[in-house]
Amino acid sequence: MAMRVFAVIRSIVVSIIFVSIWTWFVPRWVTGNGAFDNPRPLGWIVIALGVVIAFACALEFAWRGIGTPAPFDPPRRLVITGLYRWVRNPMYVGLGVLLLGEAITFPRLTITMLVMIAALWLATTIFIVTFEEPTLRSKFGDDYAAYCRNVRRWIPRVRPWLAVC
Repeated sequence: MAMRVFAVIRSIVVSIIFVSIWTWFVPRWVTGNGAFDNPRPLGWIVIALGVVIAFACALEFAWRGIGTPAPFDPPRRLVITGLYRWVRNPMYVGLGVLLLGEAITFPRLTITMLVMIAALWLATTIFIVTFEEPTLRSKFGDDYAAYCRNVRRWIPRVRPWLAVC
């Protein structure tokens, strides 16, 4: 139990740092101090949805996988529960939704965030295909291969996959 609690604490810290970089520091660096002026209320709902998705996945990594989203402290167990039953990369999807919400909420950030979403999607896909998936195949073998055959990388399933691993 202590390992799980420590993993949850690590995961929360890593997640806050990572999300802050992409949602606060980069937009301010690119757009300037007025980046967050004149917010539109509707976007906050989208931001909240992205936060819920991303942090639920980070907590799943911690509780089930005894690790964090950070590549230097990955889960020790294969995580195929929670939102991972619908899509292989829900944490990245959650961050994308959060960034989209930011584009909707803050007019001065709209173009910056849309360009950043596209660039991050491309970079993330390359990272996943060249590093993350080969690493997971090597570490978790047939269980991960079965998961990949049944759960798509970006497009969610209609019904959750129930693993028999």
